[in-house]
Amino acid sequence: MKRIIAAVLLVLMFSVVFAGCGSDTAKKDGAAKKIIVGLDDNYPPMGFKDDKNEIVGFDIDLAKEASKRLGREVEFKAIDWSSKEAELKSGRIDVLWNGLDITDKRKENILFSDPYMDNKQLIFIPVGSVIKGDADLKGKVVGTQSGSSAEEYIDGNDTFKSSMKEVKKYSDYISAFMDLENGRLEAIIADEITGRYYMSKHPDKFIALEAPVGPVSSFGIGFRKDDQALRDEVQKVMDDMKTDGTSGKISEKWFGKNIIK
Repeated sequence: MKRIIAAVLLVLMFSVVFAGCGSDTAKKDGAAKKIIVGLDDNYPPMGFKDDKNEIVGFDIDLAKEASKRLGREVEFKAIDWSSKEAELKSGRIDVLWNGLDITDKRKENILFSDPYMDNKQLIFIPVGSVIKGDADLKGKVVGTQSGSSAEEYIDGNDTFKSSMKEVKKYSDYISAFMDLENGRLEAIIADEITGRYYMSKHPDKFIALEAPVGPVSSFGIGFRKDDQALRDEVQKVMDDMKTDGTSGKISEKWFGKNIIK
């Protein structure tokens, strides 16, 4: 009888040990795991550094709220946006959440959430410019951001690209707008949201031409191709945030109206 009791106690002891190990693993791999968000931290109003050197923005607020609802910590990591797919694939980041356009080309390497906002590329010019549309960019020095949808459109249209005198590519749109203001560029092709936000901070200096350049796209959240579980978890809370009006309030904070899809 003593042997039987000892054997039972031994089994129970191992059960507790293994259960504890399983719990620790769950904490590491499950809901408690930190989500690392990769972003261009100079992309207002989606994600950028404020005057306190803190990363803020529309997508930042969305990601913080989503992570809170998932019971996870979130870390924002500035990356080279032109290398975003490599950063995601390597595992150095878990998510791309920073005004990321959903394109067929990107779908080859990125698993996307449902679209949450529309976006289009516009031509931005200084006040007094004679440019009225994309045909007037012929022979002009035009800027855009490396790794952006505008760059993809320009590089994918040889006739359009070759008509321009030069296409200058910048690491961020802020630098491009500074060059436009200083006369080193004659136009910029940029995301409407970013361009209009910059215009609001520098009134009476720039004009946005209303006709879009290339197709209208939508923003989505990007995940690794094999990370369906995280994608579905985030999508669920994004759907909840839309239903209860939280994402709409965040949109109103940054854009003055609810432009969530």
